[in-house]
Amino acid sequence: MNNTEYYDRLGVSKSASQDEIKKAYRKLSKKYHPDINKEAGAEQKYKDVQEAYETLGDEQKRANYDQFGAAGANGGFGGGAGGFGGFDGGGFGGFEDIFSSFFGGATGASRNPNAPRQGDDLQYRINLSFEEAIFGIEKEIKYNRETTCHTCTGSGCKPGTSPITCSKCRGTGVINIDTQTPLGMMRRQATCDVCHGRGQEIKDPCQTCRGTGHEDESHSVSVKIPAGVETGQQIRLQGQGEAGFNGGPYGDLFVVISVQPSDKFKRDGSTIYYNLDLNFVQAALGDTIDVPTVHGDVALSIPAGTQTGKTFRLKGKGAPRLRGNGQGDQHVTVTVVTPTKLNDAQKQALKDFAAASGMSDVHPKKKGFFDKMKDAFEGE
Repeated sequence: MNNTEYYDRLGVSKSASQDEIKKAYRKLSKKYHPDINKEAGAEQKYKDVQEAYETLGDEQKRANYDQFGAAGANGGFGGGAGGFGGFDGGGFGGFEDIFSSFFGGATGASRNPNAPRQGDDLQYRINLSFEEAIFGIEKEIKYNRETTCHTCTGSGCKPGTSPITCSKCRGTGVINIDTQTPLGMMRRQATCDVCHGRGQEIKDPCQTCRGTGHEDESHSVSVKIPAGVETGQQIRLQGQGEAGFNGGPYGDLFVVISVQPSDKFKRDGSTIYYNLDLNFVQAALGDTIDVPTVHGDVALSIPAGTQTGKTFRLKGKGAPRLRGNGQGDQHVTVTVVTPTKLNDAQKQALKDFAAASGMSDVHPKKKGFFDKMKDAFEGE
């Protein structure tokens, strides 16, 4: 086996995230579950999916698999990893299984496969306008999730029936497998191939959920967005994720914030930045200008002689401090804009200004070497 087969079984790429792997596993395990899918070969596909997820669903096993293949994922020796020559460990699963064989400590047998387990968490990305993020808002969101089956209330059994204890694993969900290796007889544990780790068999599955105990639903919930949130921040809604297992609680929903940029303002935390364009008359003579802020227009006094790059602070006109008190400030930075087109009257006014300022020869001709020599001979 190469180190991509497990990914192929789940239909994901090697760069897939853990969430993508989990979603692919859940989809395929439901599709090929023996209690649901009676087609030929479905049970083997279900086992293949289980085997792939047991490795890829564990970050450490996945890393070993990516580097050494299936033998590395199962804790095998060899493959250039400082083991016993070409021996790759065969079918036993590493140190945990070795200790299990010596001391009889069936590590997986002590767990209860029917113990309540919390459902999976979900993630929802919500888009906010610049102003909604500043002031906060309450929105109703809709998404799909798995809920407890309303027909069987999560048991997976047809109403009036009950699951029975698995005859092969006797309710533990795991079986012992003995393997002859060069080190002797080794014992490892594996998921029961009859009940698939549940410890129980469903002889007569529910027709609504087909034995899974879950059904899909379109769910809605109201979420309060606090004032001052920024892109990348999350809001956790407890119990709004997917249904639990064996009576366990629902998972959580994480609402991830994404804020649209403003065409007027820039923001850094609670500070808002605004660029104000002035013409050279306003900058030279001074003026009072209405400056936009997220809280409304504010009159700003521009002193005479203001230069490009000058920054004014509007106290308390920024964004709310999410984890503090009060508001941030707005910084207004001035840019003096030079006109690109002038009519005759404007040009004459500027010439008069230059003359009055002693700048009539705005562009004096620069004398060259021969001009300077000529001046010298003429006695200048």
